[in-house]
Amino acid sequence: MRSELRTFTILGAVIVTGLGVLNVALMSLDSPAAPGDAEELQQRLIRQADDKSRLRTAPDLVGIAHHLNTTPEKLSAAINNSVVLYDIWTYSCVNCIRTLSHITAWNEKYADHGLLIIGVHSPEFEFEKDLGNVREAMAKYGIDYPVVMDNDMDTWKSFGNAYWPRKYIADHEGYIRYDHIGEGRYQDTERVIQQLLHERAAALGIQAAHGTELLTIDEFEHAKYRTPEIYFGHHFAQNRNGLGSEEGFRPDRTVTYVRPDDVRLHRVYMVGQWHNNPESMQLAGDEGGILARYTAKDVNMVTEGRGTIKVLIDGMPIKPSMAGEDVDGLTGTLTTDKPRMYNIVDSDSSSTREIELQVTGGGFEIFTFTFG
Repeated sequence: MRSELRTFTILGAVIVTGLGVLNVALMSLDSPAAPGDAEELQQRLIRQADDKSRLRTAPDLVGIAHHLNTTPEKLSAAINNSVVLYDIWTYSCVNCIRTLSHITAWNEKYADHGLLIIGVHSPEFEFEKDLGNVREAMAKYGIDYPVVMDNDMDTWKSFGNAYWPRKYIADHEGYIRYDHIGEGRYQDTERVIQQLLHERAAALGIQAAHGTELLTIDEFEHAKYRTPEIYFGHHFAQNRNGLGSEEGFRPDRTVTYVRPDDVRLHRVYMVGQWHNNPESMQLAGDEGGILARYTAKDVNMVTEGRGTIKVLIDGMPIKPSMAGEDVDGLTGTLTTDKPRMYNIVDSDSSSTREIELQVTGGGFEIFTFTFG
């Protein structure tokens, strides 16, 4: 019995350590390219051009529910002889949202020179499968390149993908030449686009009309150390449980959560009656609360359903200087009315603080907290 307990304890320690390493690794995906990487990248692309036998080709777009800004026939024709950037994203993902200013700028700069950008919208949550919601997000972020709705994740699977966002770039012959997970590496990505467009021009016997100057767009700077993403749905929280409430998850049941005496770092606590959905926590009464202690510059949440929320930081109404773009800085409140991401806290520097959301409005659902 003691031997089994010892084995279980060691295994638990290994798992915890592994999760910590994984979190650091995933956070590092947002880091900019180190000096010297540009030359190494150029040499790698040259080697790939000389020998493509070990490269894989981009898979077909399969299981697509809707084609936006295009038709299946037009898209198939456009892919032929184009350099194609496949951007796998979903509209409520904050990391995806932060990349869109770069992607839309590349589209404007290079679309007339042989670059085709295809947004592969692979939803994380059920409400992201709604055509109207995706159309509205595309209008908000100025997306006028083709977007395909991969509602059943078939194209996601055909790429062998496991992350949002992810960018694959295929050359004019369809070979995948570049693959990047997460934010960052924007200049590397643009260098790849330029190089593959040069290769395309040479192969087609045309003049490459674009220059080598890179776009300069402000990039979001993450806090070096920050609280990991917290999921509120019992299904999504498996193996990454950030719920600190003693009552825990009770799948598909309504639970009365008691305000905690202590709020631990990187944990979220519910107050009041909340129904435990697979993807979310849904307010069951007219009023409820959410508390968390976090380390970050920014705090965002993904919600559905209408609710009015009073935001407190360290027990006091949020200051206008910290209020996110979706919070009224004068009143410290925000109203959720559409299923999307809301920015709650936007500060200049990282700090450890306690946030409390005082929620009114039956039917309000929260899916995630994300931190930057």
